[in-house]
This record gives sequence, C-alpha cells and structure tokens, in this order.
Amino acid sequence: MMTHAFFKALLFLAAGSVIVALHHEQDIRKMGGLKNKLPITYVTSLIGSLALIGFPGFSGFFSKDALIEAIGHADIIGSGFAYASVLIGVFITALYTFRLFFKVFHGALDEHHHDVKESPLSITLPLILLAIPSVIIAWPTVGPMVFGSYFTTAISQPDAYQIFGYEFTSAYGFLIHAFSSPVIYIALFGVATAYILYIQKPSILHDETYKSSFIYRLLDNKYYFDDLYENVFAKQARNIGDLLWKVGDIKTIDNFIVNGTAYRIGNIANRIKGIQTGYIYHYALMMILGLAIFLAWTILDLGGAS
Repeated sequence: MMTHAFFKALLFLAAGSVIVALHHEQDIRKMGGLKNKLPITYVTSLIGSLALIGFPGFSGFFSKDALIEAIGHADIIGSGFAYASVLIGVFITALYTFRLFFKVFHGALDEHHHDVKESPLSITLPLILLAIPSVIIAWPTVGPMVFGSYFTTAISQPDAYQIFGYEFTSAYGFLIHAFSSPVIYIALFGVATAYILYIQKPSILHDETYKSSFIYRLLDNKYYFDDLYENVFAKQARNIGDLLWKVGDIKTIDNFIVNGTAYRIGNIANRIKGIQTGYIYHYALMMILGLAIFLAWTILDLGGAS
C-alpha cells in the first residue's frame, strides 16, 4: 500500500496536469502528441505507468511481485483460479495503462492544442517529488517489510509468504526472479498490444469486422457490468427508495404527522367554534343553566349530608 500510494498519487496528479494544460479537456480521444509539449508530465507519467504495471526495478514491482508469488504458491482451494485471474489482470492493467499513455502523449498532436505549455511549478514540482519514491522507495524498505520483522505481530503472514525466505534473499533477488516469471512478459505483451492498437495500427479498432466481434461488444459494453448493476442493484434500490418515499415520507410524515396533525387540530377547532355563536342571550342562557346545575348539585349534596 505504501508503494501504491506514491505512484497512484503521481498518476492522478499527472492526469490533472494534462487537464490543466489542455484547458480542462478530459476526452482522451481529443488528445495526442503531448510528449514534447509537456516533457515533465510525460516523464513522470511514464514512471508512474511503469510502476503501476509492476515493471522490474520500480517500486510497484516489489509489492506486486510479492502478492502474485504469494498467490501462486498458495495451496488453498481456489488459489489456482485466483492466480490465473491475477495474470489476466496483469495483462489488462498494462493494456489500459499504456493505452492512456500512448493516446495522450504519442500520436498526432490535435490541431486545437498547438498552444499547450507545460504545467506551472506548483504542479510539476509535486510530480517530480512523487516520481522519485515511485522508483526508489521499495529498494530500502522491501527487506525489513518482506524479509524482516517490521510489522512484528501486527499483520499475520500466510504460509505462502515463507517462500520469500529462501527464494528471495533481497531486493536484487526479486529483480532476478522477475525474468524467470511470466508476469513481466505478460505485462510487456499488454504494453505491446496497446502500442499496436493505438499507435502503430489504430485502423484495427475501426475495422467493421472487429466492431462486430464478440470481444469488441464485450469491451464496448464494459463486460456488461453496468447493465448487471443497473438491473440487479440500482433498479431494486430505486424501487425500495420509492416505497420508502411513498410510505414513509408521504403517507407517514407528510399526511399523518405534519398535514394530519394540522388537519386534526383544524377539525377540533371547527367543532369547538360551533359553541361560540356571538349572541349575548346564548351566553346568558348557558350561565343560567350552569348556575342552576351548580345550585342543584349543592342542594342535593347538602340534603345527602343531613
């Protein structure tokens, strides 16, 4: 998480640098050729991208390689599926990361962006300060954190982590191991795929045969997760919200408590005001009747006492 924090913050800030330089343009389809226009943003974005895909030597490599190796050496149920899923994730991460990188910084410069200038020092300086640990922070920390007792008993380590004790003896052991692992080659394949599709032969993505293929529809619809989320979760949540609104808000709070209280008070007031006629003889009659009742009660009470 520590290494992740540096290069992820770097990439977010680099994205902000591009947006500021392009006067708040956020559509990457309208970007391209910014390599020479934004040299500091370009270099720091490259560093962040390489760290994100776990390229050997960068800080993201050590944490990512450790996690993948731990999953690969796990012997619990489902670990094989998890390992295969992680390797697929390595390819996808490299593909989408360098898709963004190539489309923004390489290719043809958009005609509307010829006046683009590098972001001010208030942005480029933090980019540089985040890029440095994105490269080197794992080198002095991987030893005590992975091989040592930095966390003592605060974090329990699974049995699969014991592999690091004899397979990797240092940060250099991690680095040497990278070239015997499929991870780096899968990541490079993802980068190469992004380069071919978005720089070398972008016409492939506009081919009608490709657009009619299942893989294109699957990717274009984002694995149909939006449809699944909309129909299974969002729609049901809205239905529950409508029910709570109609029963709880309208019927209970508005009609019964707020408006209902006002209605009942008004209804009682209307009934009470019926005895207030405004005629003096009505009030005199009520006074006489009240006095008669009081006298009758007093006489009867005295008679009973005697």
